[in-house]
Amino acid sequence: MTEAGHGPGSGRGLLERLRAPRRPRIWFEVLLIAVSYWTYSLIRNAVPEQKSVALANADWIWDVENRIGIAVEESVNHAVDSVTWLIVGMNYYYATLHFVVTIGVLVWIYRFHPGRYAATRLVLFATTGVALVGYYLYPLAPPRLMNGHAFIDTVLVHHTWGSMASGNLKHMSNQYAAMPSMHIGWSLWCGLTIFAVASAPWARILGLLYPAATLVVIVATANHFWLDAVGGLLCLAFGYAVSRAWYGSLPHRLPRHPDETGPHPFSEALRSRLRSRA
Repeated sequence: MTEAGHGPGSGRGLLERLRAPRRPRIWFEVLLIAVSYWTYSLIRNAVPEQKSVALANADWIWDVENRIGIAVEESVNHAVDSVTWLIVGMNYYYATLHFVVTIGVLVWIYRFHPGRYAATRLVLFATTGVALVGYYLYPLAPPRLMNGHAFIDTVLVHHTWGSMASGNLKHMSNQYAAMPSMHIGWSLWCGLTIFAVASAPWARILGLLYPAATLVVIVATANHFWLDAVGGLLCLAFGYAVSRAWYGSLPHRLPRHPDETGPHPFSEALRSRLRSRA
């Protein structure tokens, strides 16, 4: 017998079944996220650093921002650096919340909104994937590495840990992968997901405040230009477009609990192949 709604005569095509949201499985999600982040880090750090090109691009970005009147990163960097407790807090914010909040939102959606989880996760994956194209095509030095400017590398000055592009850790990460800013891409993903799905008003407000605070942090620590944040926003827009094209709706508009309860078609195909070889 075949499962109801999944038999050969059910009239449901394979593509429709692939696109149907279903309850995620924890072992698969942990493995997928771990492998995906490892692959992302490997590719990002394998992109040639191209120091001279990255510095030239930084000068161009700085010139453009000056022309349009938004080149205030240096002033913000110096103003915040003068308040030791504030800049130290921002250094640790930059180093930790990027991962902690993102993982926390994933776990929350997985646990309480399983029908929306796959589409929400696809937004994050597509956003991160297209960012790799930006790193490859447009190497960019962060403000703190520019020549002839007075930007302060706040991690080095205040001896805080966490920046993979400063101090003893700088050789473990591509320092010239600043465009687009995934601190903005991921924090906006977190904020919009919380705002769209959470029911408590205070949670929705915090959701919107998180990317706003992240924007201030990436500028104050001289890790990014304002325009890097625009790049992160465009990557996120691409991520939402991919998810909507695949699932036919934005993640928050999908049912909270999935209608599809059967095994994933890929799982079925794998089991069938294994049975045929037995």
